[in-house]
Amino acid sequence: MSNSLDATNMIQATQRELKPKLRFLEFRDAGEWDEKRLDEMFDFHSTANNSRADLSNAGNIFYIHYGDIHTKFHQYIDFSKDAIPKIPSSLYKNATFLKNGDLVIADASEDTEGIAKAVEVRGIEDGVKAISGLHTILLRDSRQNYINGFKGLLREIAGVKKQIKRLAVGVKVYSVSKTVLKQVLLPLPSHPEQQKIADCLSSIDDLITAQTQKLDKLKTHKKGLMQQLFPAEGETLPKLRFPEFRDTGEWKHTTVKEAFTIFQGFAFASSDNAEHGVRWLKIADVGIQKMELTAQSHLPYEFVEKYQKFSVKRGDYVIALTRPFLNKQLKIAAVNSLYDGALLNQRVGKLMTSQHINFIYFLLQTSYLINEIEKNISGSEPPNLSAQQIEDISVYIPLKVEQQKIADCLSSIDELIAAQTHKLDTLKTHKKGLMQQLFPTLEEVQR
Repeated sequence: MSNSLDATNMIQATQRELKPKLRFLEFRDAGEWDEKRLDEMFDFHSTANNSRADLSNAGNIFYIHYGDIHTKFHQYIDFSKDAIPKIPSSLYKNATFLKNGDLVIADASEDTEGIAKAVEVRGIEDGVKAISGLHTILLRDSRQNYINGFKGLLREIAGVKKQIKRLAVGVKVYSVSKTVLKQVLLPLPSHPEQQKIADCLSSIDDLITAQTQKLDKLKTHKKGLMQQLFPAEGETLPKLRFPEFRDTGEWKHTTVKEAFTIFQGFAFASSDNAEHGVRWLKIADVGIQKMELTAQSHLPYEFVEKYQKFSVKRGDYVIALTRPFLNKQLKIAAVNSLYDGALLNQRVGKLMTSQHINFIYFLLQTSYLINEIEKNISGSEPPNLSAQQIEDISVYIPLKVEQQKIADCLSSIDELIAAQTHKLDTLKTHKKGLMQQLFPTLEEVQR
């Protein structure tokens, strides 16, 4: 890669100047970067206010919904290849049509990481009409301070993100206004240096995109297999069986309480928290099919013996019992080595079964069981899950030897997904590290 950042073409810069810590060799004598307020470099333009209900694939004007900025796009949105909803021209009301290089910002977010998430517009060709919508802010660099391709990086600069977080308002939903954004200071290198940085990071983005596509294909493959290996609703047999089980008859009809139960953790008090001790496994530690590496919490070592029945070991499966769903998936995960011997908090449960435990884990990932569980715990805020609420749900279970075969098959795919996820996370971490080096840390600059 021609823009590779190595010792042959980079130099170190001081932290007390508006210079990045790493610079391409040709810019080592280029001096400091400039710095200006956002409203000195961008003009604000009008946006639309259509709701999600107005959007479809049948309109003739592309429409950027703020929710899609949070969930579908990262740094750039390309109208020549991305799947973007539309509205009919009859619903168009004087919003500014987008141009390549425009920056569209989501002005509201449910978490601090999503505050003012932005995408740079690409792929607007002749005849293409596109607008940005409700809860977005449209910025246009009419004075050409930045090259196209660089603007999508601005919000990801650590110093810029910190400024925005400090200026945002809200508790459960965070927002930024045009007035607030005007105050944000942005770094401004020369066009040639912008181009070099954009090209370098773009090459990493291409790798990230390729690895993401591989991960998505693996997840799609697993989903398809799950639909084939477990009976559909109303069926007693799966569509796909391993050859050795094709003549073994129907799966056994039973209920959740016969198939498995959920052992709930203990209500430890916040005052029990210890600086060092046995790991304390809380709801935040349980993700979707993986343990989340959150800030560690501990309980005193003497609790190990006293609360032994609430301990978990590596290979156990735990499930979040408060807000147990995320994106139509249960927050359930296998205990890894970091939580081996941990003590369960009250709103975390451990799966208990006389069946094959790995099979039950995959059973809980089927769309049928997820839908049934969701129906039985709906109506409360926050939604809470208990074994009693779902114990009468009907399920079908094969012989243990077939359970083993199904679990082994799906576990092998999970291993591929985990390996691919690690590759992707490594690339993202590498990019994040480069971003920190390629842009000045604005807070450290002394004027």
